[in-house]
Amino acid sequence: MKDLLLITPPFTQLNTPYPATAYLKGFLNTKNISAYQMDLGIEVILAMFSKDGLTAIFESSNIHQLTSNLQRIYNLREDYIQTIDSVIAFLQGKNHTLARQICSGNFLPEASRFQQLDDMEWAFGSMGMQDKAKHLATLYLEDLSDFIVDCVDENFGFSRYAERLGRSANSFDELYAHLHGELTYIDKITLKILSERLNSFQPKLVCISVPFPGNLYSAFRCAQFIKKHFPKIKVSMGGGFPNTELRDLKDQRVFEFFDFITLDDGELPVELLHDFVTLSAVEGLFKRTFLLENNQVVYKNNTAQSDYKQSDVGTPDYSDLLLDQYISVIEIANPMHSLWSDGRWNKLTMAHGCYWGKCTFCDISLDYIKLYEPIAAQILVDRMEEMIAQTGENGFHFVDEAAPPALMREVALEILRRKLTVTWWTNIRFEKSFSLDLCLLLKASGCIAVSGGLEVASDRLLALIKKGVTVEQVAQVTRNFTESGIMVHAYLMYGYPTQTVQETVDSLEMVRQLFEVGVLQSGFWHQFAMTAHSPVGLFPDEFGVIPEQQEITFANNDIQFKDKTGINHDQFSFGLKKSLFNYMHGICFEYALQDWFEFKIPKTTIPSDFIVSCLEKETDFSVKSSAKIVWLGAKPITETFTKTKKSHSWEMMKLTFFDKKETFEIVVELEKGEWFLKTIETLSVHNQKILTFANLKFDFEKQFDDFELFWFSKPINAIRDSGLLLVL
Repeated sequence: MKDLLLITPPFTQLNTPYPATAYLKGFLNTKNISAYQMDLGIEVILAMFSKDGLTAIFESSNIHQLTSNLQRIYNLREDYIQTIDSVIAFLQGKNHTLARQICSGNFLPEASRFQQLDDMEWAFGSMGMQDKAKHLATLYLEDLSDFIVDCVDENFGFSRYAERLGRSANSFDELYAHLHGELTYIDKITLKILSERLNSFQPKLVCISVPFPGNLYSAFRCAQFIKKHFPKIKVSMGGGFPNTELRDLKDQRVFEFFDFITLDDGELPVELLHDFVTLSAVEGLFKRTFLLENNQVVYKNNTAQSDYKQSDVGTPDYSDLLLDQYISVIEIANPMHSLWSDGRWNKLTMAHGCYWGKCTFCDISLDYIKLYEPIAAQILVDRMEEMIAQTGENGFHFVDEAAPPALMREVALEILRRKLTVTWWTNIRFEKSFSLDLCLLLKASGCIAVSGGLEVASDRLLALIKKGVTVEQVAQVTRNFTESGIMVHAYLMYGYPTQTVQETVDSLEMVRQLFEVGVLQSGFWHQFAMTAHSPVGLFPDEFGVIPEQQEITFANNDIQFKDKTGINHDQFSFGLKKSLFNYMHGICFEYALQDWFEFKIPKTTIPSDFIVSCLEKETDFSVKSSAKIVWLGAKPITETFTKTKKSHSWEMMKLTFFDKKETFEIVVELEKGEWFLKTIETLSVHNQKILTFANLKFDFEKQFDDFELFWFSKPINAIRDSGLLLVL
């Protein structure tokens, strides 16, 4: 028996667990509360995409009036059934040698998804055979997905299920009606697995985490099943969806399915629910919790207890989850873009909330953004080591809204001090703190990629968004990351209030140039959506939009609106995404922007060398005295010799350095060489105390003159290019 069962309903990700339940279980461990967690999404996927699962799918399919593509898949059903177990095992990392057979052809049955291969075959060489095979296997699964959607269950998607029912659902009516209809094919698989777990663990409280609209329907189906077949079990909902969408909940019918709905950070609310459900003598104290009293929806926040500090919530616990059974897929042959779907990543957060917290399109009024609380670097790296020991994986995805640069620096230093071998990536703001030296430090610690919001590549709109960056700054920062060997993904936006057609075209030209010069490796366009908790949603008049108000009894987040410009931004969607798809594969930069659209667009006003000129601006050689100086390399070997010129002789020192790629030498005066040799040991990244530029200048000038002249000299610049870093 377990007190709590923590569930992520179908579907989120194929390659790694969504971290909410692992975070909660880690916290519950600190309170000695017994809990079991499960990711119903991966369990349902594995049940479907197996020999028995596919056999049942083809037997259950509605094969009347099939398209030629669906008919092809159905006629090849024996080939799919025969190959599915081997393909899934390969995508789970258990059958590496199958890559050769997949790549050789005539192993996987092929349908319409494989038609895009002609355009992308060139890219596979840069990704290798294993990645090429993953990509082909992904297309194979997507063909099967197309068949399932058209012939078995129209709501199916690998990372969502019945998403339409959860999106902008101001009323509960449509979802409620579906919940009283027949079970879908996916429902039956889901509820069979759920029933087995409920019988096995007999929990007193089931907590269902709903991160996205695509999880909502299945969450309600699970709750409905529990209420009908296990009426003594209490059921609660938390997670990203209720945190953003259900803050104005009024519909009593929701509580036919759930006993409680909690908002924002889940640790204390769940602890109090546990006490309420399991300790009958405990007074009903709640934290940010909706429940039904006297047939009315009430919101209770009647405990005086404060939320837990991030340092006290424990290390995420991934036990119980089927970590060796997640599936790595590659949808697009782009190494940066594949990170979201390829590989098993331990999820961690550097800081609660966002240190910037000003972007006008963002939900900055909600706790998950506005309550900023960083975690100490030592605690973070302690947690990393604990998770490596538990999961056997040393890959980390820090899922911050925007990781703070200063904390990233401290985490990198702590990783290097402990000599950990880890691989990590995170989300950032493209702010000027990310100098080349800081990027090199992050790379040395294992950072392989960053993603950040360029949003609308227009300085006027970036100012209106209050992003705090300019296009020039973004170009320079992305260059710093790219030159250090860290891949960069940009989130891009179109249709922001007051955005003109000209600004959309100019924004696309900026993006084209950023990809052409090679400082962006990946990107994604999304159309602006006005949310109820953002400054645009809260103060629409200030942004030139007219909201279309609806009565809210259920979900309230996305708000339909009219832009006073009257521009139809939808028409740009296909052209923006098609152009970006090609830019991500390094092609079609020479195409005129007009070629991507079937309607007339104005010519861009951006000079063709705008980004190049941004990157050619002279380096500012001023150094802040508080900047930290770090040496990543080993101690050099030295040799002294005498230099003679016109009857004058003086002693010199040659220092030979060895880095991972090359050997190089510098020559300096003997006394300065001896000073530098002694100093470089104190600058080692493995030392706990890091010296600043001011510290070094003071020490140098006790013996010599003009530290800046020495620091910017040719010999020291050579060392700086190979691991002597100056970071803010």
